[in-house]
Amino acid sequence: MKQFNKNNKYKYNIAVLPGDGIGPEVINASLKVIRKALKLDNILIKEKVYNWGSDYYKKNKLMMPDDGLEKLKKYDAIFFGAVGDEDIDDDITLWGLRLRICQGLDQYANIRPSKYIDGINSPLNLDIAKNIDWVIVRENSEGEYAGSGGIVHKDLPIEIGSELAVFTREGCRRIHDYAFKLASKRPKKHLTLITKSNAQKHGMKLWDKIFYEVKKNYPKVKTNKLLVDAATAVMVNNPEKIDVMVATNLHADILSDLASALTGSLGIGATANI
Repeated sequence: MKQFNKNNKYKYNIAVLPGDGIGPEVINASLKVIRKALKLDNILIKEKVYNWGSDYYKKNKLMMPDDGLEKLKKYDAIFFGAVGDEDIDDDITLWGLRLRICQGLDQYANIRPSKYIDGINSPLNLDIAKNIDWVIVRENSEGEYAGSGGIVHKDLPIEIGSELAVFTREGCRRIHDYAFKLASKRPKKHLTLITKSNAQKHGMKLWDKIFYEVKKNYPKVKTNKLLVDAATAVMVNNPEKIDVMVATNLHADILSDLASALTGSLGIGATANI
């Protein structure tokens, strides 16, 4: 994405997609905070609002226009609210907007930090909850959400639905490398590999293999390996044992929601697609 000319009074050019439901309310409130924070460093941003989402779909049968990605490419960042409508199938709203943007712009890293915040009630005992300080690095372009599959023999007794998880060497390499770089910059210098390669013995075996290949480039980063189901127990009972986690699209999707819930609310779960 392109950055504004340095001679321009605006340092960054931001596309704003408020989306559906609570999205516009959250975005409007967040922009006030962002503007105030940037003002401290005399940084100005230029914003352009695109009202794409479920209301747009009801009028146009598309979640965003055909040239939407081309419009977004000229911005430094996209500030995205929420998407979803009870009158529209969830796969339409998700694939028509968020996933279309992520895959179309190759935003392969989804970063989801979770940290205990004083004053927000956690379902955990306070002595346990205060140890939560995690970053989940989610592979964001392939894996279980690659979109590979289909329906065969539709509406017949032998109807079949397939959903193929896709793991490429490069897809695994770049997300593991991102996670190692991030872990190397944090005080604990610790990275946990989340996997399920005991049961998923093909794609996830490659996922594990590439992790340990990349690990050789980061000798100062300590590592651990957890099966995804075991990881949930560690997150609840011993949060101090985790710092940075790297996980597949599906696994990180679930674990990051658990992480937000443990810090007090899904509503305070931040995320960035990079």
